[in-house]
Amino acid sequence: MRLKDKVAVITGAGSGVGKAAAQLFAREGAKVVCADISGAQEGVAQEIGASAVAVHADVAKEVDVLDMIGAAEERFGRLDILVNNAGFGGGMAPLHEQTTEKWDYVHSVNIRGVFFGMKYGIISMLKTGGGAIVNITSSSGFIGRKHHSIYGAAKAGVNQLTKAAALDYAKRNIRVNAVVPSSVWTGLVPLSKEHPTPPPKVARPAGIPMDRWGLPIEIAAAALFLASDEASFITGALLPVDGGYCIGFSGMGAEHTGAAGT
Repeated sequence: MRLKDKVAVITGAGSGVGKAAAQLFAREGAKVVCADISGAQEGVAQEIGASAVAVHADVAKEVDVLDMIGAAEERFGRLDILVNNAGFGGGMAPLHEQTTEKWDYVHSVNIRGVFFGMKYGIISMLKTGGGAIVNITSSSGFIGRKHHSIYGAAKAGVNQLTKAAALDYAKRNIRVNAVVPSSVWTGLVPLSKEHPTPPPKVARPAGIPMDRWGLPIEIAAAALFLASDEASFITGALLPVDGGYCIGFSGMGAEHTGAAGT
């Protein structure tokens, strides 16, 4: 019960890492606001039970994020933990082939949405004496990846938001950290819709020293640690949960353009 009596908001909670985090946090004692744009968060909240509530939220819309944070305060009385997980890849292409519309769309969720979540989450946490924020970023924002210019720029921006906010609120009892996944077996991988875990003969993502896909629960477990009191002296950290991708990055990794889960 590492999150006993804590209240958590998790974005993108309808599937993948967000769903795994919502279920794990609830098992560890948290009351959970499951936020998503898809509608799938309703089923996740129902599975969890009375300690969860589902909220429709497009994190690119400021009013939706305000309502999402308000739901935590109204239903459970406070906000202790925010996991900014909602995001998407947006497709890969050389930079000169990318469009202004794609830039705006990808950044509206992957960094604008995180900014809104942090802004209003922090305002809520300051009312009650502190809390913990965990941003789910990506190895694409940590190292260079071919054809990931727009997505990588957004995730790199989240990394900097994480570090700057950690400094802003270090003396206000709000810790801000990030989990940095590489290729994760989520709904962003087409085969995952038929196979909840990677089948034995599925192609492995290139450039991963551990030579396998990451699983949503592994990212959720790292988020749980950073959100819990076990990480009480950790802030501003970018924690790679990537099978060694970032440290083992090589020419093969740089050229890899296959589908990535996050």
